[in-house]
Amino acid sequence: MKQRSPVYVSIASILTILLVVYYMFVQEASFLASPYFWGTVVISLILAMIHHAIGDLIENDQFKKLTDAEKAEYLEAKKVPYFKALYASAFKKQSSTEEKDIIIDHGFDGIMELDNKLPGWWLGLFWFGVAYCIVYMVSYWTTDFADQFVEYDQEYKAQTASIAEYLKNTPPPTIENAVYSPDNIEEGQEIFKTNCVSCHSEGGKGGIGPNLTDNTWINQDEKTLFKNVFSMVENGSKNNPTMQGFGKNGVLSGFDIEKVASYIYHINQEQEPITPAKGGAAPQGTPANWEK
Repeated sequence: MKQRSPVYVSIASILTILLVVYYMFVQEASFLASPYFWGTVVISLILAMIHHAIGDLIENDQFKKLTDAEKAEYLEAKKVPYFKALYASAFKKQSSTEEKDIIIDHGFDGIMELDNKLPGWWLGLFWFGVAYCIVYMVSYWTTDFADQFVEYDQEYKAQTASIAEYLKNTPPPTIENAVYSPDNIEEGQEIFKTNCVSCHSEGGKGGIGPNLTDNTWINQDEKTLFKNVFSMVENGSKNNPTMQGFGKNGVLSGFDIEKVASYIYHINQEQEPITPAKGGAAPQGTPANWEK
């Protein structure tokens, strides 16, 4: 007579399946506070207990029909902890006598085949996988679960709302409180590529606009390089109307200006200048003595 799984194993399996199924259909953990979920849990647990009680009745009836030797063998096997017995059965090897009973009457080159039964744990995982695939396909076609477009849209809306909330509660930097940060260089470079490369060329080496990597500047309205760049990008150039005020025009926010100013500061102060010999534009303006 085969050993039965303990009731706690059935309960753990039921709870796991319910959690997976509910999450696949609801797609968030809010179902844990739902009375429907807990109602399903309670009903499932009651059914599991009833099933186990019926199993006990059947097991007792079958036990009475065993011989004394079979009863002793069954009781001895029942003393072994469930998981230990499960592990042993998964890696059990037949004896020579047992192999003779399950050998298949054909072979090749002296190699014989045994008619082994598939391990219980393997069959359990197989049928669990089949059930999971069915539930997955049903949830995929009847809900938004695993729909990458819906997921992207949700994530995009959540991120946009988060950014909007941040901007609402955090005033944009101004020339008074903006500061250089290495963390802004990468994003500042992207903003530069979008808005500044057409005049100042790639890397700020200069083209229609002046070279931003050397130490000669046409506009020197502020005492520090960073704030001077911030002022130029925000307000534009008094000497050249082509250089628009990106901040005044609403093209760039204070956050964007702080980032692009960090990038220009980086290529001017932390990298070697791109001289005419290296493809840069010739110096324009007068040498600057920026405060540190």
